[in-house]
Amino acid sequence: MRTFGVEEELLIADPSDGTPLALAAGILDVAGTPAEEAGDDAPSLKSEFKQEQIEVNSLPCRTAYELRAEIRAGRALADKAARAVGARVAALATPPVFHATPTGGNQRYAAMGNEFGLISREQLTCGFHVHVSIESPEEGVAVLDRMRHWLPVLLALSANSPFWMGADTGFASYRTQIWNRWPTAGPMDVFGSAEGYQAMASSLLATGVPLDEGMIYFDARLSRGHPTVEFRVADVCLYAEDALTIALIARALVETSVGEWREGVPPSGVSTPILRMANWKASRFGVDQQLLHPLEQTPYPVADVVAALLRHVRRALVEAGDLTAARAGVANILRRGTGERLQREAYRRRHRLSDVVSAAIASTHQDGDLSDAKYLLGR
Repeated sequence: MRTFGVEEELLIADPSDGTPLALAAGILDVAGTPAEEAGDDAPSLKSEFKQEQIEVNSLPCRTAYELRAEIRAGRALADKAARAVGARVAALATPPVFHATPTGGNQRYAAMGNEFGLISREQLTCGFHVHVSIESPEEGVAVLDRMRHWLPVLLALSANSPFWMGADTGFASYRTQIWNRWPTAGPMDVFGSAEGYQAMASSLLATGVPLDEGMIYFDARLSRGHPTVEFRVADVCLYAEDALTIALIARALVETSVGEWREGVPPSGVSTPILRMANWKASRFGVDQQLLHPLEQTPYPVADVVAALLRHVRRALVEAGDLTAARAGVANILRRGTGERLQREAYRRRHRLSDVVSAAIASTHQDGDLSDAKYLLGR
């Protein structure tokens, strides 16, 4: 069974008024477990592009039960350290209360801040990255080529960023719009081979626009530091259970794509401009209206599109013991909505953005709807 793990970028916020706080360094000092010094039995924390966010890295896991525990433990670890410096962490993909800030942190981030101006100053966005193990770069590129048209569905299922600069944007995932201002972000063409992937990356770097390979921000890419495919399309999920659901489907997409590759099934011929339309629609509406069907490239009801995704990966979910959990997780998302719906509902009560952040803090750390035996299948 393929191992998988996640990276969650969490917002550091003042619990009284929801303002982002630049306290990542203090949180790392309190926690004492930066990623490079983490032990073998716990999630770890690291700083990110902005000091107002902290990244939680899980350990590689084999079962849904293990990953769920990692996600819970990572959020608790970050929040405990944040409390010690007068803050809380919330799984918000954009901050409801925010003004552009300079980029601190390490020398690389400072260089990016100087190079990219307002894009970098406004880039306080929190994503959710899923890593799934692969046997070789060639296998990884075969996966990237064969699953690219399904990635907008994962974006819709994660949508958690309706507010930006104190306003309701009308989008379910406005993070996607902010993030796609980076010149290398978004969907890519079919690569064809590991050599084709590297040639594209080298060509991009040769332009001098990306500062280094770490700025190859494709919606899914080969990880630089691990033998994994890295999914990068999703918002950080407000609910831990939704994060787990998306990770289960991501692993199943990898396994399904590898099977297709071995059987000689060619990559989908969906063009990159159409994939950009699919991403835009998922960003705009989340799970509340129609999405582009990955196989038809025309609008379909969300429930139909998600059902098609589950059918596509069903065999892999069954073999991993994840089918019941994935189905239940998706059903919960479609029933109660993603984090964007909770945020808007919290705002409507008193029209206070601080209430949005308070509700998000509570939801980030609560037990979800699927805390029963469904998640014990892989134990």
